[in-house]
Amino acid sequence: MSYDRHSRLMFIAFLAVGASALAGCATITKGTTQAVAVDTPGAPGASCTLSSAGIGQKVVTTPATIVLDKSQSSIQVVCKKECYQDGVGIISSNTEEMTAGNVLVGGVVGLGVDAATGAMNKYNANNQITMVPIQGCRARAGA
Repeated sequence: MSYDRHSRLMFIAFLAVGASALAGCATITKGTTQAVAVDTPGAPGASCTLSSAGIGQKVVTTPATIVLDKSQSSIQVVCKKECYQDGVGIISSNTEEMTAGNVLVGGVVGLGVDAATGAMNKYNANNQITMVPIQGCRARAGA
């Protein structure tokens, strides 16, 4: 084997190892979970149900911060509190900015790893759900 051919093979091997090491870049740098805050300004203590295909169903009492598995599915939020109209909202799932760079550096393998783990997605970190008071309603004691 000539020196030039050997050098070329070593270079290709080096690139392959480097690309494999960077595969799943968002999985490594951003993780597969994310803390998400949910608040109901003016109506603390509301019970909010978060649901999507990616996380199933979770219930929190506002104000709350919950760690969720990342997913491409947006999360539907329904908040309830006595003497308030139900508040509804969506916690959007968006694509991480680094995904395009991952295609270039980690290739299809890196993109596949990040897609499978949800790492290429991110939720809105702070979410406020509006709840409107019901006129003339009086909350029961202890509610």
